[in-house]
Amino acid sequence: MAQMSAAIERTWVGAVSPTMGRAGHGTHPCQGIYHAPPQVRPSVAFVATHYNVDYTEHYLAEPLARRGFGFLGWNTRYRGNEPYFLLEHALVDIGVGVRWLREDAGVETVVILGNSGGGSLMAAYQSQATEPNIVAAHDATLPDAVLDLPPADLYVSYNSHPGRPEVLTNWLDPSVADEADPLSLDPGLDMFDERHGPPYPPEFVERYRAAQVARNERITDWAIAELDRLGAAGVRDRLFLVHRVWADLRFADLTIDPSDRRPGCYAGDPRRANAGVLGIGRTSTLRSWLSMWSLRESSCRGAPHLARIRVPSLVVQTTADRGVFPSDAHAIHDALGADDRELHFLPGEHYVEDVGPDQVAELIAAWTTARTP
Repeated sequence: MAQMSAAIERTWVGAVSPTMGRAGHGTHPCQGIYHAPPQVRPSVAFVATHYNVDYTEHYLAEPLARRGFGFLGWNTRYRGNEPYFLLEHALVDIGVGVRWLREDAGVETVVILGNSGGGSLMAAYQSQATEPNIVAAHDATLPDAVLDLPPADLYVSYNSHPGRPEVLTNWLDPSVADEADPLSLDPGLDMFDERHGPPYPPEFVERYRAAQVARNERITDWAIAELDRLGAAGVRDRLFLVHRVWADLRFADLTIDPSDRRPGCYAGDPRRANAGVLGIGRTSTLRSWLSMWSLRESSCRGAPHLARIRVPSLVVQTTADRGVFPSDAHAIHDALGADDRELHFLPGEHYVEDVGPDQVAELIAAWTTARTP
């Protein structure tokens, strides 16, 4: 059923997935809202999805619809359900949305919009649709549906993290000495100890970054060993916690990866956030860790997928973002396989709450219009 508000027509879309049917209580695994100009069937439409966040009412949906485009804010079965994430099934669910745009909405040109954490997810989708390449976590097998995904025609990366394993590793607190104890501490790696900074000397930064990678690898080693231990007893998986995940040095030291950002993280004070219970990757199954967060095992790393994206591509980055940095935008742009690719910087924070979304929508709309009939 469509509803009218502020000159935008909204259509609720619910669909089953090739790898998951409708729940007993009625919920579809794939859900979204299609935004479009009233009484118009746009020939060009965007689709945006995140690993975990509900994108049905994404803040770019209305601004782009007012400019004549369709916009499908699309959710997979993992909306609000990140601890159980498996990439292969998320990509199958995104494919349901892309097919709906072409077959039901009558869209001729589909534009993948990868925003925030969804940037690497949508890159993985286009990569898999172009040249199947992902692998299932540990001893699982890939569903046939993930080998037959419809590709999009254009790709837009907007305030995107470089990859799910990369962003978590950059935010991991390497001073955690015991994964079972949230209070355990190696003082020599404590970014909140003022003896280290900010500003942080290059030697500390190098040692800190290496320790973050080492922590990710230790968790991966444990997850694989634990899966084998459980499997020997006929148990398939288990949940576990990852403590202290708001500890990127760039949250406190503005001289690292300089930009227009203010000190702090998305959750405010990083010291307080780091000691809290919220944050990416805080809860995982063993398999979801390997599928999403592991540097070694995950297919959610951005660069390999970006290299397979050969459709025209746009990278947009706001300069005051406190969690995505100029180096990330340059790395994404440089990794893209498209000959036609552009990188643009605009003022604003991560959600452009300080300047509003219209500047971003106008840039994306102009770039898209120049590449569509």
